[in-house]
Amino acid sequence: MTETQKNPLAESFNALSLIRFAFPSMVMMLFMGLYTIVDTIFVARFVDTNALSSINIVCPVINLIVGLGTMLATGGSAVVAKKMGNGNTEEARSNFTLIVVAGAVIGLLITAAGLFFLDEIIWGLGASEILFPYCKDYLTIQLIFAAFNMIQVLYQNLFVTAGKPTLGLVLAVLAGIANIVFDYVFIVLLQMGIKGAAIGTGIGYMIPTIIGTIFFLMKRSELHFCKPDMDASVLLKSCSNGASEMVSQCSTAVTTFLFNVTMMKLLGEDGVAAITVLIYSQFLLTTLYIGFSMGTAPVVSYNYGSGNVKQLKKTVRICFSFIAGISIFVFLFSLLGGESIAKVFAENNRNVFEITKNGFSIFSFSFLFSGCNIFSSALFTALSNGKASATISFLRTFGFIMVFLLALPKFLKVTGVWLAVPLAELFTLMLTIYLLCRHRKQYHYF
Repeated sequence: MTETQKNPLAESFNALSLIRFAFPSMVMMLFMGLYTIVDTIFVARFVDTNALSSINIVCPVINLIVGLGTMLATGGSAVVAKKMGNGNTEEARSNFTLIVVAGAVIGLLITAAGLFFLDEIIWGLGASEILFPYCKDYLTIQLIFAAFNMIQVLYQNLFVTAGKPTLGLVLAVLAGIANIVFDYVFIVLLQMGIKGAAIGTGIGYMIPTIIGTIFFLMKRSELHFCKPDMDASVLLKSCSNGASEMVSQCSTAVTTFLFNVTMMKLLGEDGVAAITVLIYSQFLLTTLYIGFSMGTAPVVSYNYGSGNVKQLKKTVRICFSFIAGISIFVFLFSLLGGESIAKVFAENNRNVFEITKNGFSIFSFSFLFSGCNIFSSALFTALSNGKASATISFLRTFGFIMVFLLALPKFLKVTGVWLAVPLAELFTLMLTIYLLCRHRKQYHYF
């Protein structure tokens, strides 16, 4: 058996084969985005505006769960893929198993702590008395499914590392379809309101978690479960290496809170509903960048670990070319299709529709810059440079946004809110270019 047959990461990728390899991860993330956004569409159209706003109020808790899972997943994937590239397969399996077990334990701890402090968390996030019941119903169910959420995030990355990106795609599609079906059943047919949305999402988490666990127990790939060595340094390395993704999610949680507060002050509940639509739409559209970065990161890690500089350079060059092309596509889609997207969410509320439509005309420019920033952050994670990766993520999702969001609305009102993200991405891109140039001799990716 050749090295390439044994491990797909060892293939000498060209542009077409690399995109084909990353494509399942892209589609998988797209479906992840879809079944996240489906909740808000069903809630907006079949419940009411207050319910839509309440999802965004408790969103920071979901960001925390996803952030912890993504931190372990991306950081752990880099550790595992590098050891596989070095030929340390047994150690890679042990590390992989330990990372998954740690994710499950963290998820259960979040469930226990979250339910115990549930009321305090909701009030602390700024819920009004009107929104509190909606928030409590939705967050309670989300917390119950926290461990499933954590593990399915881990598997998204680790299926790629195991050389089985298509399996991840199939499970993501199944989860997305299930979420849509159950949302319709629970919200529309059974009239369960926002509880139905949360249950549908939870079932979506369970599908890849259960099937993925069975797959890795059956030992049908080079990477599978075994008895793990309880090596805390592996978890610390995974967390530090994937810190940028955790920073990104935590930053998103804080900025979501600030967006909610600012829009409530400027435009009331309709403003919160509008920013909810923009935030969830942004998440959906950036899944193409995230999925591609996720799909190609193990290839970068493998070639870096094996010392194949020629293939590393070729891979990185292809990635940046693809990101540039897809960025233009996403920008045009957002700019030209913003009105249609707004209509999907706010057809029954003219004021929310107008606010959202106007927001897209400015907000869309962020997609020209965000793709390069997202991939570059993932690139540095794959090269085990958590510091550079975290810097990019921190500035694009928190540092610059905080500055612009606190300053611009004072002078430009709502227009300042819409400008905050595009300007944050643009300024981050300048720093990203500097970091790429600074580290090019160290990693030889150019």
